[in-house]
Amino acid sequence: MDWFVRWFIRASLAWLAVGITLGLCMAAHPQWIIYRPAHVHMNLVGFVTMMIFGVAYHVIPRFTGHPLWSSSLPASHWWLSNVGLAGMTIGFVLQPHPGMHGATFLVAGGLLETLGAYLFVYNIWRTLGGTLPSAAPAPRRPLPTRA
Repeated sequence: MDWFVRWFIRASLAWLAVGITLGLCMAAHPQWIIYRPAHVHMNLVGFVTMMIFGVAYHVIPRFTGHPLWSSSLPASHWWLSNVGLAGMTIGFVLQPHPGMHGATFLVAGGLLETLGAYLFVYNIWRTLGGTLPSAAPAPRRPLPTRA
């Protein structure tokens, strides 16, 4: 299993633990319901989506019979997605409190999360095509000439 597959799966488990903990805190302190968007994003984007990314990076190349198009893009994807989600979570926590700049964290985190997802889409899309980034195009055969 590639290192980035493990990292995505471990990140998903960490986001699940934090998201479930926030859910428990919301149950114990009903006034914390204002943090529901953070709870939802930790569980849906953090746990579910990160798990899908990790499993897809492992399974798609095996299903298609093609190697992953780029094995370097997942590192950038992992950092962008996790830092972006952390920023969004901070933004959701700060948003109900006036003057805390929650919107700034939401926009910046959302942008990073989106860029990470785009890297995933691009890498998997190219993997489905079965080409490698360093592969040179096949040489063209000359057209037959009439003599």
